[in-house]
Amino acid sequence: MAIVDVVKYDGSPGVFAWKYPNVELGTWTQLIVNESQEAVLYKGGQALDWFGPGRHTLETANIPILNNLINLPFGGRSPFTAEVWYVNKVNSLDVKWGTPTPIQLQDPKYNVFVPLRAFGQFGIKISDSKLFLTKLVGTLPQFTSNDIVKYFRGAYLAKVKDDISEYLIKKKISVIEINAYINEISESLKENILPIFSEFGIDLVNFYVNDISVPEDDSAVIKLKDALAKKAEMDIIGYSYTQERSFDTLEGAATNQGSGSAPIMGAGLGLGMGMGLGSNFGGAFGEMGKSINTNQSKECPHCRKQIGSEYNFCPFCGKDTTLAANQKVCPKCGSSNNSGLKFCGQCGNSLIKTCPKCNEAVDDKQKFCPHCGNSLIKKCSSCGCELGDNLKFCPECGKKVDGDSNE
Repeated sequence: MAIVDVVKYDGSPGVFAWKYPNVELGTWTQLIVNESQEAVLYKGGQALDWFGPGRHTLETANIPILNNLINLPFGGRSPFTAEVWYVNKVNSLDVKWGTPTPIQLQDPKYNVFVPLRAFGQFGIKISDSKLFLTKLVGTLPQFTSNDIVKYFRGAYLAKVKDDISEYLIKKKISVIEINAYINEISESLKENILPIFSEFGIDLVNFYVNDISVPEDDSAVIKLKDALAKKAEMDIIGYSYTQERSFDTLEGAATNQGSGSAPIMGAGLGLGMGMGLGSNFGGAFGEMGKSINTNQSKECPHCRKQIGSEYNFCPFCGKDTTLAANQKVCPKCGSSNNSGLKFCGQCGNSLIKTCPKCNEAVDDKQKFCPHCGNSLIKKCSSCGCELGDNLKFCPECGKKVDGDSNE
């Protein structure tokens, strides 16, 4: 058997554990351990002793357990088989990590689903060599930083997803703004991941999240950024989305050559554009937008006033405005009758409207008699406002209406 005189390892700092390839050792073998290393002697799967930095001689006087196992004569230079492991105790701070696929999360601020990626690095140090070799390294010839990433990827990625999701929901932070909180997220992740490494004799020195990003080509991200850019533009100029829609309405009316008000609208737009940007621009167009009445109107079937289409009762006479178009109100009792009837079905009053001057039958909506030209518009004798056919009191001044007079 060969007798090994010197055992040492000067390998890469990215190697955390390395087994000396030759297992044929001998007493008085010189074991050299560097400053950042620790050597562990194994025999039959059992750790015999640990050696710190310096030069060590393998002899039974120094390793009593070894003498019991192989029954060597004290001071004899005899060969034996054993394993020597070198464990790198230096702080390794450049272990890279990252999410292999995007994490689908709902933005708590804008309620859209966006894919999210995160990456960074962490630092570790082997704190318990025996626990590390026994529970993690096993029979591998060496253990590197790539093995750390491979073995712990599932654990730390699950923590990354859970922590970022919980942080977004609790803080109500948009994924667009999350990079402002990277330091807090990094500290939280370190506290949650530390117990996982400690089980294997590894001390987690730090855990950094370098960046949390979203893919620029994702459709949801593009729409969200476009909307935020539009909002920022509105905030800078000083107008709202409602006002912008009013601007579009004004512009459409100004370009409509078939409308009689097109020249006026066009002139208004030109005048507004001449006011310049800033608060004057927003204020001027805001007032113009307010002056546009986009609500439809209808005529009250009782007092003939123009009212909003959303009213069920007339704000002028207080009567029901939901009367069907094919019905007529009796001027005497107020009952509803079909438009084809000549007399009220409730009181027998005539439903045919006649001209008070020539007594000829006229249509309800005619303003002048087609027979004599007399005005058919009923006016209050006190205040002169126009009155409906069925009113008994003026809605403006409250004076009783003479049913036979148009003055």
